[in-house]
Parts: sequence; C-alpha cells; structure tokens
Amino acid sequence: MKNRYIDLIEQTFDFPQKEFSLTEDRLLFHDIDLSALIETYGTPLKFSYLPKISENINQAKQWFTEAMKAHHYEGKYNYCYCTKSSHFKFVLDEVLKNDVHIETSSAIDLDIVKNLLENKQLYQDSYILCNGFKRASYIDNISDLINSGYRNCIPIIDNYEELDLLTERIDNPIQIGIRIASEEDPKFEFYTSRLGIGYKNIIPYYKNQIKNNDKVKLKMLHFFINTGIQDQSYYWNELMKCMKVYVELKKICPSLEYLNIGGGFPIKTSLGFEYDYAYMAYEIIGQIKSACTLSQVDEPHIFTEFGSFTVGESGGAIYQVLYQKQQNDREKWNMINSSFITTLPDSWAINKRYVMLPINRWRDEYERVLLGGTTCDSDDYYNSEQHVNAIYLPVFNEKKPLFIGFFNTGAYQESIGGFGGLHHCLIPQPRHILINKDHEGNLTHEIFTEQQTAEDFLSLLGYQ
Repeated sequence: MKNRYIDLIEQTFDFPQKEFSLTEDRLLFHDIDLSALIETYGTPLKFSYLPKISENINQAKQWFTEAMKAHHYEGKYNYCYCTKSSHFKFVLDEVLKNDVHIETSSAIDLDIVKNLLENKQLYQDSYILCNGFKRASYIDNISDLINSGYRNCIPIIDNYEELDLLTERIDNPIQIGIRIASEEDPKFEFYTSRLGIGYKNIIPYYKNQIKNNDKVKLKMLHFFINTGIQDQSYYWNELMKCMKVYVELKKICPSLEYLNIGGGFPIKTSLGFEYDYAYMAYEIIGQIKSACTLSQVDEPHIFTEFGSFTVGESGGAIYQVLYQKQQNDREKWNMINSSFITTLPDSWAINKRYVMLPINRWRDEYERVLLGGTTCDSDDYYNSEQHVNAIYLPVFNEKKPLFIGFFNTGAYQESIGGFGGLHHCLIPQPRHILINKDHEGNLTHEIFTEQQTAEDFLSLLGYQ
C-alpha cells in the first residue's frame, strides 16, 4: 500500500510541476532549496522570488500580442501594474524593468509615482491611470502631477463630482477616463458595483458634462468585474454590455481610443489549477474586435491592470509545525509557529486558498490534520486545501521537525496584515484621540497618535 506523502501527491496531481520539484525528500520552488533557506534564516519566514514578476508580465504581453496578431487587431496592448496589490519598492523596481504602466488607487500612490519619476524609473510616456474614489488629497496629488506637465496621467472618473473637483484644480487641458459600474455576479449580495457610473448613465453624462467642455478629453472607458476574468456566461455578458457602451460612445466621441478591461487573471491556488490564459486573451480580443467591426468603429487600444497576477505568484511563507493537539477522536491540530490572521489574513478573512505543501519529509507516511495559528482567536486556522477541504501532511513526529510552505501569497497580504503599519490601498491610519474626564468631571481630549503621512508609508515601503 502506498501511503507516503509523495505517493498521495503523485496519485492526485501531475507532479513535479514547473515551479515545484523535489530533491530527495525536500521541496524545491523554482529550483530554490527551501530547506537551505530555513537552515539559514529560520522560521517563520516570508520570501519574494522577484524573477516571477517579470516572467508573468512578459507572458501576459505575449498572450495579448499573439491574440491581436491572430485577429488582425489594429490596436495596441498596454500592461499596467495595479499598485495596491503590493506597493513595496522591491516590487516596483522589478515591475518597471518591463516597459509597463501604473494604475493607482489612492493619494499616497502618487507620492510613490513622484519618487519613481525622480529616480527615472517612470518616464513621461508612461501612463498613470488614477482609479478609485477620489477626495481632497487624491485630487490634489493628481492635479499637482498634471499641472507639473505630466501628460499621460489619466484620472478615471468614479462619480459625478470628481470632474468638477479636478477641473477646478488643474490649469491645463486634461485627459480622463470613465469607469463603468458593472453589474455584479448573481451570487453577490448587491446588484451593481459601488465603483464607477452605471451603463445607462455614461452617454448622458458625456453629453452633458464632457462633450462641450474644451478643457476635457475623454480618452478611456474602464471595465472591471470583481469575479475576475473567467470563461463563463456572466463575464462574457458583461464584456458585451461594456462594448455596447464603448461603440455608442465612440460614435459621438472621436477622442475615445482606450479600453481598459481591468485586472482579473487568476493565479495558481492548488496543484490542480487549470486556466488557459492564451485562450482567454484570444477570446477577449476577438469579441472586442467583432463588436467594433459590427458597429464600424475603430478598435481601441487595450489596457489591462493586472495586480495579483503580476506579483501574487512571487510570494511565499514558511512555518514550522511546533506541536500536535488531538482534540477528539477525529481532529488533529498541527500548531504552526505563527498566526494566519497576522501573516496570511486572506486565508481567514475571505477563505482564500493557497498552494500548501510540506517542505521536507515527503517520503514519510501522511495523515489528515487541521492547521492552527498560535493566537487565542478561534478563527486563527487554515483548513482549505486542494483535497476537498482536507489537509494532508507527513505524520507529526516530535523528533523529526516538519516545515510547511504556503505559496503564491505575494499579493495584498502584507498591507492587509498591517506590515509595519501599512493598510490596504495605503489608506492612512486616522488620528486617534483619548477622551477622559478630569477631577472636576470636565471632558478632556488629547492626541494619542497623529494620522499617518505619506512619509510614513514611503519609509515602510523602502522608498526613503
């Protein structure tokens, strides 16, 4: 009977795989001996394999370029990196080696852009697409960038008020985009995205607010759905609704020439992951071309904003199994030397799966377990794996340390986990005041901490 861990994997999946292989009973990730990393640096440990970032960028460029060639598509393809996935300087340094553009989502993103411009990592021909809900500080930073002469900054209008706020602050003519508020997946708790302007309202908005405004040129229509790019009727239906708006708008707006289809390429979440990226690029380009041909309008230049796809598969986390608790006749808890809530927050917050594999002892017998973090919170556990929500690992043995790795964790986890004081989309921690009463019963206020500044974030991210 084959009951070793390696037997389980080989019987269940095609193994080895492109990024995963073995040397004796130790796991290699892109030919990196992870056991050697553990011996050098100990655990818990996080790592970023930077070449994977460039590899994924260039693969996506190839898929879309080949799709355009196959369809005789006249427009060009532009790869944008969605910075909210990971703002770290080491990530942007790698991303910007590959002739890409940047998509931002908050005010402090533009402080990072300024740093990249000063260090000549971004240039005037690089597009800066400013997405997200915009208020004072974000509007100010966008305005300052455009007023400084940067010609390829395109704010994407998210609500009706933003255009007036921008034109009041910006001296020169500006290029803008409009984000479509797409209909959500039927499984969602709400019908329409909170981001953007509804399908039916975009043409009237253009006619009333933009068409006769000499200071504004509409250049881009932005489309994105939360479920990502999936080969299912919901995605194709929303894409066709987007194209209907695009072709109608193009007929009355000659300056419109960019279609931004957002992000949404998935990343590998198990050894059984299957997704035909080239096919999806081919179908997307084909459907866009068909809609334009049918309506006799020029094909748009395509922008994508891949974030998780860019950086997600570069990251990993390694833990040691410290102890095993037998809580009843069925449940064995393997306790790791860290916390999932802290280091992999998406695993408990949204039940996100990652590729989870042991680093060593692949030729030992396996058992079914649960994984628990070391906090006293009942939600600090991980139980979602490729074996139908069961986790199998080499049998726990106090005399034979077991190390486990979580892979493709490079997107969002540091900021959502609060690394050093980071927050999602670099939204600053607000000012915190303490309210008390003095001896006479009067209320007193004092500031405990001030709101985080751009300098705080730039320092945490490695730019200062």
